[in-house]
Amino acid sequence: MRKFLKGRNLLLAMLLIVSAILAACGGSGGESADAEGKEKSYKLKMSVTVSDSSTWYEAAKKLADDMDKETDGRIKIEVFTNEQLSGGDSGKAVEGLAKGSIDLTFNSTIIYSILDQRFGVASAPFLLKDHSEVDKVFNGEGGEKLKELLAEKGVQALGYGENGFRQITNSKREIKLPEDLNGLKIRIPGITMYTDLYRSLGTDPSTMTFSEVFTALQQGTIDGQENPIDVIASSKLEEVQDYLTLWNYSYDPLVLGMNKKLYDSLSDADRELFDRLGKEAAAYQVKIAREKEASQIEDLKSKGMNVYTPTEEELEAFKKVVQPVYDKYTDIWGEDLLKAFTP
Repeated sequence: MRKFLKGRNLLLAMLLIVSAILAACGGSGGESADAEGKEKSYKLKMSVTVSDSSTWYEAAKKLADDMDKETDGRIKIEVFTNEQLSGGDSGKAVEGLAKGSIDLTFNSTIIYSILDQRFGVASAPFLLKDHSEVDKVFNGEGGEKLKELLAEKGVQALGYGENGFRQITNSKREIKLPEDLNGLKIRIPGITMYTDLYRSLGTDPSTMTFSEVFTALQQGTIDGQENPIDVIASSKLEEVQDYLTLWNYSYDPLVLGMNKKLYDSLSDADRELFDRLGKEAAAYQVKIAREKEASQIEDLKSKGMNVYTPTEEELEAFKKVVQPVYDKYTDIWGEDLLKAFTP
């Protein structure tokens, strides 16, 4: 009898240990409460590429303020401008986000193409022509496909912002047709797709860092550059560039991203909070960026810049010339992904 009781006590002890282990395991994958059942507190770091005068920063600050308010200070987000967390290097910022050394970022998909060339599909030449097509794609299958691709790289997309359509400026002549680009030295982002694109247009592309661009334009080392209107206006390029062509040749979206392991470790309630507030912050950035762009274009005109908008026929001429880019990159992007971004 004594042996039976001893065996039963041993069995009960083992069951209690197993139950304790199972209970502990039940807290993984989404529970963020401490031992007393209180929600965990977080102090997170967020990086944005540009300064605190940008719409990017305004959106990041909105996310931080809204999160602080809705959690009574339990979740704090500190926003760092000018890629301070990665030594000014946007490429290292998205790598840090994917690895978890940075919690949140606001970065262009052009920068994400450093991780995977498939991200370049969002900026394919003359794929999206206006904001209505952009909204259709990013609120639909294109946005979902991009979210899946980001998840593969360890990033949770909370929302999509907008750097804008990329336009071209130069100091030589008005650009209406592809032949107007022949021989021009144009500064472009250091992405292979853009190099191939501008070579197909007959230019001599250069990939210098943007901090060197104003001086290079001033000295005539290069003839022109391409960027969204906000960059053109805020950098005062009208002082060294006479011509601006509004051709919307490449769309530049932003990703409000969060490290996926961190996101997955949150409680269900906190994940829903980041989803909602992140989406609202990104939508706010898009709204104010578009409002700001319209006034900036008028301001550039008033300062003497020659602003030209190509006709549909002229745009068709550009599309024909850049077809080799699609011939090369469709296999890299994948036909299904390209189709998702085609309105």
